[in-house]
Amino acid sequence: MGPQKIILNVDGMSCGHCSGMVQRTLEGISGISNVSVDLNGKKAIFEADGQDLIAKAVKEINEAGYKASEL
Repeated sequence: MGPQKIILNVDGMSCGHCSGMVQRTLEGISGISNVSVDLNGKKAIFEADGQDLIAKAVKEINEAGYKASEL
């Protein structure tokens, strides 16, 4: 099975710096690729090579100061 497309809600982003921080946080997780952050839609979209990466992504985004949750 290949990577699955994941969409997370991300609250707390208010500017380009915020969305950039979320994007860099996700890009720093091994197994996550094709990261895109929608500031206006308050979403992060990416591909993950395993279900455990979704929980890791949520945890890392929350630790960066934002509130992430699965759709």
